[in-house]
Amino acid sequence: MEEETLDEILNGLVRVYQKKKGYRFSIDSILLAHFASLKKHARFIDIGCGSGVILLILAKRYPDTRGVGLEVQENLAVMARKNSLMNNLQGRIEIIRGNARHVKHIFEERSFESVVFNPPYRKLNSGRINPHEEKAIARHEIKGSLKDFLNAARYLLKSKGRVFTIYPAKRLVEMIYLFRQSGIEPKRMRLVFSDMSSDAAFALVEGKKESREELKLEAPLFIYDRQGNYSEEMSGIFNELSRLPADGGG
Repeated sequence: MEEETLDEILNGLVRVYQKKKGYRFSIDSILLAHFASLKKHARFIDIGCGSGVILLILAKRYPDTRGVGLEVQENLAVMARKNSLMNNLQGRIEIIRGNARHVKHIFEERSFESVVFNPPYRKLNSGRINPHEEKAIARHEIKGSLKDFLNAARYLLKSKGRVFTIYPAKRLVEMIYLFRQSGIEPKRMRLVFSDMSSDAAFALVEGKKESREELKLEAPLFIYDRQGNYSEEMSGIFNELSRLPADGGG
């Protein structure tokens, strides 16, 4: 077996097993877990959940919700189940191995209030594919693309259900096009920058199924300050996620 690490994040609120040399979550997962908001008693799904870090954070933040993680890679699905046990969330989180392209064979239509996903960012013909299979599938559109994830979301969401995702800013035009093509209207967006001198790195987006056109563009988020330390707002995000559970919306 590959060597694993046990990492504590958010001041020990969440503990996560990860493969030492396999796919490991990064700050974009933390940003998405903070950006997403769940209503009380919501049932939500994380498509392509990996080791489950976003699921775990959301379940901790919103203790009256129930979550499902869909993961195509067996080794990551096993890891996500292990992490749900480690965090005492096995009664509220279910991990299912499956492909986003085949959700119609796994779930009933309109069975979730919210969908979250941090999809592969890179096209198959863009750059060198990582020789480590776990990393390659997580980073390249080998077994699922943004279009696949949005089509799955359209099927899984109830009317007016919400999608939360993070995607490279350089693919923003494509993302908005695919959102609207899938019948999910972008409603809220926030651009993420590494620092004040860099171009936008990511776009955090909330969409709503069967909704009218209207987009709220939030103030930009800078991860680092001029000294290379976490910005005041980024530190605030870590602190907020580390505190008591959030109140779910009505």
